[in-house]
Amino acid sequence: MEENQPAEEARQPEGRPDEERAPGPVRVLIVDDHPLFREGLKAALESAEGIVVVAEAERAGDVPEAVARHHPDMVVMDLSLPDGSGLEATRRLSTDQPAPPVLMLTMADDDGSLLAALQAGARGYLVKGAGREEVLHAVRTVAAGGAVFGADVAERITTLLAGARVREAGQLFPALTAREAEVLDLVARGLDNRRIARELVVAEKTVRNHVTHIFEKLHVATRAEAVARARDMGLGDG
Repeated sequence: MEENQPAEEARQPEGRPDEERAPGPVRVLIVDDHPLFREGLKAALESAEGIVVVAEAERAGDVPEAVARHHPDMVVMDLSLPDGSGLEATRRLSTDQPAPPVLMLTMADDDGSLLAALQAGARGYLVKGAGREEVLHAVRTVAAGGAVFGADVAERITTLLAGARVREAGQLFPALTAREAEVLDLVARGLDNRRIARELVVAEKTVRNHVTHIFEKLHVATRAEAVARARDMGLGDG
């Protein structure tokens, strides 16, 4: 029996899927156009157990090739790059299958950049200056499939996304005022006038007036027609 043992080993599958192998270190691609920052970030990441920087890039155009060649588990991406935006590089990555998740690490701390990063598909957003442990936690969390944001950033996300829905409704139906667009979105989500009034902290009569104006501007006669129009444009899903 012993002489057959090598043959048994030879019949083991040669190319087992990665998920069946023992887990290795988190493989990171750093995308940033500042060499000193890349050097410092690489040193900080590799000083921790279980993280290795497999590649660096300083331009958005270099990202696809770096990902294809080095197969990182996640990407740490700056927002501003010499040949374009880290947002566009993130969008392009999100079309790949499988796509490495992106942690945005940037100087930009404004709401517009945060919202744009979320919409581009970033799984995390930290502002440069975050502590070493916060960055390490974010890298590990994003690489594992989670999402992570700085404490101050997380508090703004819900408000930002709600505001984005209102802006979207206003763009889709430019005849509506900002408040009417907000009411239309809530109507499309199935809320009745009483619940909308509670949501917006206004009188129910005020909501009825807004609904009447919406009907007039959209040239519809019933609530069902208004809902249909709104949902045809993608509202009311949240």
